[in-house]
Amino acid sequence: MNPIIVDGGKGTVELGDEGVLHLVWQRETVLEATDVHAAMAIVNELADGAEYPMLIDISNTQAVTRQAKSVFSVKCAASRIALLGSSPVNRVIANFAMARRTLPCPTRFFTSRDEALSWLLQARLS
Repeated sequence: MNPIIVDGGKGTVELGDEGVLHLVWQRETVLEATDVHAAMAIVNELADGAEYPMLIDISNTQAVTRQAKSVFSVKCAASRIALLGSSPVNRVIANFAMARRTLPCPTRFFTSRDEALSWLLQARLS
């Protein structure tokens, strides 16, 4: 399946062959609430009533606004979320996104794509 471009062009979403949703934000992205809502709409459309683990690549993300952060507590078709980053800045962004929120599903930060996918897929085996 080809990636679907999120409204506004800041990211792409696709359902991978392994049954994991992949959301990749573009370079230097500042996430606004409208961006997160648009991505969630595509995720829900692709899932078509089912739930899937989701890998969100934030390695190119520059910042997340407070308004975007508030959207993270809204339930979507993700059964669990792995946030993938590559720098201390990404870890700060992930911590900011997860801080003091009741998240709708288990969510963790990773710097290794393989570890993130392993964690996402292990839930299907249990």
